[in-house]
Amino acid sequence: MIRAHGRALIVASTVLIIAVVLGLAAGRREPKPLPPRPPAQRPTLLLLTSLPLIFAEDFSLAGGSPALKKIDSRYRVAPISVASPGELAKGRLLLMAQPLAQTAENLVTLDEWVRHGGRVLLLADPLLEWPSKRPLGDPLRPPPMFADTGLLAHWGLRLDAPDQRGPMKATLGGFHIIAISPGQLYGQCPISPDRLAADCHIGRGEVIVVADADFIDTDHLGAEDAQNLDGLVAVLAALEPK
Repeated sequence: MIRAHGRALIVASTVLIIAVVLGLAAGRREPKPLPPRPPAQRPTLLLLTSLPLIFAEDFSLAGGSPALKKIDSRYRVAPISVASPGELAKGRLLLMAQPLAQTAENLVTLDEWVRHGGRVLLLADPLLEWPSKRPLGDPLRPPPMFADTGLLAHWGLRLDAPDQRGPMKATLGGFHIIAISPGQLYGQCPISPDRLAADCHIGRGEVIVVADADFIDTDHLGAEDAQNLDGLVAVLAALEPK
C-alpha cells in the first residue's frame, strides 16, 4: 500500500513538472522568475549553438547576449563545438540552440548520452528569423532551418514548418513568451497544446524540444512584457539532474 502510494506521488509529480514545462498549468498561478545563483552553486551547462550568443557576429567582446547573461546568472556555461564523446563528458545538462548539423557518429553519441541520463534542451527552429549580416550560404551564419538528420524521428517526434510567419504568444516553463514564426511538433512525447514544446523521456535521460529559437533573441523582439528568458531558465531548471 505504501509503495503504491509512493509510486502515485512520483507519477503525479512527474505529470505536474511536464505540465508546467509545456505550459499546460500556466493558468493555475503566475510563476516567479528564478533568482541568480551564487557562483559556487552554479552547475555546468554545456552549450552547443550556431547563434551569436557568446560573441557578436563580428566576434567583438561586447559582453555576450542577454540570453547568455541570463543563463550565466544560474549556470557555469561550457561551450562545446560538437556532440562528441569528449565534449559531452564535460557535463550532464546540454542546451542545443539551433545547432549545426552533427555527423552520424556524433548523433549516435548524443543519443547514447541521453539514454544514460543526459538532459537536453533543444531549440529547433524550422524557420529562423534571427537577423544576420552574413550572406546566405556563409558557414558562419546560423542555419535558416534546424538541420535535422533523423534525430527527432529517432526520438519519436516530427517538426513541421509554421503555417504562418510572425510573432505568436505562447507559454513556456509557465511564463508568457513571444515566439517568432515557431514550428509545430508532433509525435509520441507529451506536446503542448500550441505544439511549441515536447517533453521526451528517453532511457534514463530527458529531452525538451522547443520549435523556436528566435524567442531568445530579446534584443530584437521589442516586447516589453515578454518573459522569454525567464521561460528559458525555468525549462533548464526543470531539466537539471536531480
